[in-house]
Amino acid sequence: MRKILPFFALLLCFVTVSAWAVDAQTLPKKKTTTQGLYLTSHEAYELMQKETDKTLFVDVRTRAEVNFLGMPTVADANIPYMKLSEWYAWDDKKKQFKLELNDQFLPKIKDRLTAKGLTENDRIVFICRSGSRSAAAANLLAKAGYKNVYTVVDGYEGDKAKQGPQKGQRVVNGWKNNGLPWSYSLLATKMYMAEE
Repeated sequence: MRKILPFFALLLCFVTVSAWAVDAQTLPKKKTTTQGLYLTSHEAYELMQKETDKTLFVDVRTRAEVNFLGMPTVADANIPYMKLSEWYAWDDKKKQFKLELNDQFLPKIKDRLTAKGLTENDRIVFICRSGSRSAAAANLLAKAGYKNVYTVVDGYEGDKAKQGPQKGQRVVNGWKNNGLPWSYSLLATKMYMAEE
């Protein structure tokens, strides 16, 4: 028994040190951030189970995405980083309606932090569809002086399969594909309402 205890102590140290250890070198450039703070969807869920009172967890997808695809149940709020352009302009390159930066993003983040008793020095976690917009949102906050902003690298829907019968579909990883708790039933108190 005495010989086994040191092994478990060493194993516990390794697990503790490797927590929240996404290798930034494996990420596509569009998913990297200036602060280099990354979580997988599993890690974000585990973090919210342990430190929800010390963390603001924000879904930065558009209201339409949240409305039709659901939202993580442990998210504190939906504050879209991008919104549909006012005139629903078309983006030929992306083959979708154009999105533009939500000019209320920073003020709404500050409001949610204050409501939760947190500051710009506390932990903020962003999740989007696949990890790109959440990285851009994290970079925006870092530029504005926020100190501890994480992005969920596999996002809510995950990455696209590169081969096989589901090629091009978001089935590889992500919050929903990992079976983490989410719901179509949204709480008005968590939603981003009309711009002011």
